[in-house]
Amino acid sequence: MKIHWYPGHIAKAERALKEQLKRVDVVLEVRDARIPLATFHPQMPSWVGGKARVLVINRMDMITPRSREAWETWFEAQGETAYFTNAEHGQGVDAVADAVQDAGVQLNKRRFDRGMLPRPVRAVVMGFPNVGKSALINRLLGRRVVDSARRAGVTKSLRWIRISDEIELLDAPGVIPTRINNQENAIKLAICEDIGEAAYDNQVVAAAMVDLLQGLEAADDTLISLSGFKSRYKLDAASSNGEDYLHEVAKDRYKGDVERTARQMLNDFRTGVLGQLTLELPPA
Repeated sequence: MKIHWYPGHIAKAERALKEQLKRVDVVLEVRDARIPLATFHPQMPSWVGGKARVLVINRMDMITPRSREAWETWFEAQGETAYFTNAEHGQGVDAVADAVQDAGVQLNKRRFDRGMLPRPVRAVVMGFPNVGKSALINRLLGRRVVDSARRAGVTKSLRWIRISDEIELLDAPGVIPTRINNQENAIKLAICEDIGEAAYDNQVVAAAMVDLLQGLEAADDTLISLSGFKSRYKLDAASSNGEDYLHEVAKDRYKGDVERTARQMLNDFRTGVLGQLTLELPPA
């Protein structure tokens, strides 16, 4: 299976976004805590250029505290500060707002030094679809101003929003590479629902999810545990490969309906029923 997803509204919005970037001072790059590497857009460094950047790792509630600590340590080793958030419930959002505010202070200090009047800092929230950008904006503003839902492609156009007298924020649709060359990353994006469902086969992705998590558990069982699979489906995921496991669960719970089983298994992962699970470990 080759996963490819690049809907027309994203291509159109990306062209408009590149134009608006000329007006932006700060880029808030939002990634998914379950897949912080797979949700890195390869064009992000060129988009950011010399602008200030705030790295937001959202959905921290979906991974264990130990996984979060491991990723924090890894990002620090790369010379980066990662702000972990749960935008849906507001955790960590104040620190993000402070980081944007600090960038504004530095901006206006430079303007003052050049004899210019201060102005609000202009920030843009960027990232893959469904990583929580709109939820973050709503929390920063303190009320619901943009649509937010647990699926890719909700935001379809660009919109400037005044957060305060000091901050203006640009809400942009999710951006995704024109072509995803790394199909392992594409699978992870599909598992986390960070690309549209039309791009993939649920059965293939669900089976791949089991195989991926088995490999991660074998690599570091202090960060990954498949106990949630056993308690949920009453079957040990480690006893078979992903495809066989999918069929075993289908036979045991859904009268052999493999498609229904795949959809349910993916939904269980996405809603946290299977526990706090990351799909990536920090590189050694």
